[in-house]
Amino acid sequence: MKEADYYESTNGVVVMVEPYSQQEQIQQIVYRILDANLDRTREGLRIIEEWCRFGLNNAQLAGECKYLRQELAKWHTAEIRAARDTVGDIGTDLSHPQEEQRASIKSLLQANFCRVQEALRVLEEYGKLYSPNMGKAFKQMRYRVYTLESSLMGYQRHQLLWRSHLYLVTSPSDSLFATVESALKGGLTLVQYRDKNSDDTVRLEQATRLRQLCHAYGALLIMNDRVDLALAVDADGVHLGQQDMPIALARQLLGPQRIIGRSTTNSEEMHRAINEGADYIGVGPIYETPTKAGKAAAGLEYVRYAAQNSPIPWFAIGGIDANNINDVIDAGAERVAVVRSLMQAEQPTLVTQYLLSQLNRVRPQPEIVQN
Repeated sequence: MKEADYYESTNGVVVMVEPYSQQEQIQQIVYRILDANLDRTREGLRIIEEWCRFGLNNAQLAGECKYLRQELAKWHTAEIRAARDTVGDIGTDLSHPQEEQRASIKSLLQANFCRVQEALRVLEEYGKLYSPNMGKAFKQMRYRVYTLESSLMGYQRHQLLWRSHLYLVTSPSDSLFATVESALKGGLTLVQYRDKNSDDTVRLEQATRLRQLCHAYGALLIMNDRVDLALAVDADGVHLGQQDMPIALARQLLGPQRIIGRSTTNSEEMHRAINEGADYIGVGPIYETPTKAGKAAAGLEYVRYAAQNSPIPWFAIGGIDANNINDVIDAGAERVAVVRSLMQAEQPTLVTQYLLSQLNRVRPQPEIVQN
């Protein structure tokens, strides 16, 4: 005969409770695991949903989060909830220093996507002990979350690309990181790491640091030329020259969520890049520049053409600085890319703010709709 447990109820009456059998104990443990991971998944999805709703104003992404939460709720039965034992859960006191702070919205979202995906994998496996259909349901849900992550991260990157009107292309410098950070403090949101001559070990180290720096300020980091290095450092995309790999191959390697840009010097190259699926193009060089030694300037006429014919974001580039930016703007440019005017500036923050002020001056401000 099993030994019974005795408990004193709140009114002082002692009651006898028959202990669970071993099978029932295992069942209760499984229920507790399911309950904890259902909670974890729903909470993580809600955090992601709030950013889709309020941060991105994207009804489609927010709606997908809501749909997934509602599907989870169908499995979160009273039977599973009844097994919850918060007081006796040793995991409530476990923590990690990385959970105490988030460096950026991106890191917050990635942490919660990881949380949701891990919890769904637990639900998929332990759910097989609860219901024949539970494992299948959470397997499919896990794949939907992978798709949601790609869509959300890609949408965020492309939205920020459209909002970016000043683009810093770096050049080798002893003050590389200090210069970039100063520009980021001035409001810069788009950086391309460009170094044609350093060893890959140096490029990897510098690009990794720049990616961390850019993401801490909510900016994008694009790698020049090298798709492999873009993947290695988790950059936001790659910029390809006319002699670099085809855009279709780069897209196959990078996926739809990352950004691909292409340099163009004339209207033919511009239309080819657009048709091949570039997310943005460089238009130039507008003026002769040592960065593109020996390459004839495309001039302001190409700027005028791009302003009338490019349906994707484009950046006028080549010899643009504080002295001539308004000529480029008057020709139709809303976005410019610069190298020397920031990399060689004594006060990159102030120069960034000035360039942005000129670019912001020509853009119509969105109308505020009163609710």
